[in-house]
Amino acid sequence: MSWAAHELESYVLFRHVRTKVSYLAILVGCLLPDMFTKVPVYGLHIGDMTLIKASEPWKYHRGWPGVGFTHSPMWAALAALVVLAITRNRGWGVGILVGGAAHALTDCFDSVGTMLFFPFTTDHVTLGMWAYSAQEGRYGDAASYYSGFGGLWDLLWLGIALGGPAALSRSYFFEVVVPADPAWGWLRRKFRLTDATMVAAYRAFFIYGSCRVVAWMLWARLLNPKRSTQTFNPVWGGPQWVEKA
Repeated sequence: MSWAAHELESYVLFRHVRTKVSYLAILVGCLLPDMFTKVPVYGLHIGDMTLIKASEPWKYHRGWPGVGFTHSPMWAALAALVVLAITRNRGWGVGILVGGAAHALTDCFDSVGTMLFFPFTTDHVTLGMWAYSAQEGRYGDAASYYSGFGGLWDLLWLGIALGGPAALSRSYFFEVVVPADPAWGWLRRKFRLTDATMVAAYRAFFIYGSCRVVAWMLWARLLNPKRSTQTFNPVWGGPQWVEKA
């Protein structure tokens, strides 16, 4: 699913994990599988010159050989062990594990899916709910995603996150989020952050993710120059007008 939904899911996961865990670690875990893999999927361009571009985006991003192993619980577990060894903080280890595993599971909903059981098998687990269309480029992928069940899936995560507004409150942040993670205290001391700045930093990814969902949805349906042919088509595995991977 989109980065916007991965950003929103971090708030939901933190609210429902029944153990002491770092919100920041869950957020990093949710974004980790794509942090170092997404640029070659769409390509890095300067003018007409292409610096990096995967020849077959889905194979590079989700497959083997490729970096598809980053979208597996095993990768999340290894990353969590490394973070635990470095920080000696159980909350950070658990957070990375929860976020990384959630990313792998929720990405199973598109037509490519993920190698959930890597390294024991390179088979992909997929529900095929919407089309994986990164091969269409950033805007083509956005048009496809937000013209079908992908966009509705993002709206669902936005609705779930908004369903617990107390999780974004100042009191929740200082009474629940901060005590669970010494990183906030370190950030306060290191950068002399005020209470207002810390709350703003905590809420930033929610606001950013929400704005991305709304902005891309509006672009796909109102501003997309190809919207007359790239119609809203919420069918399973669609939209039908895109050649899915």
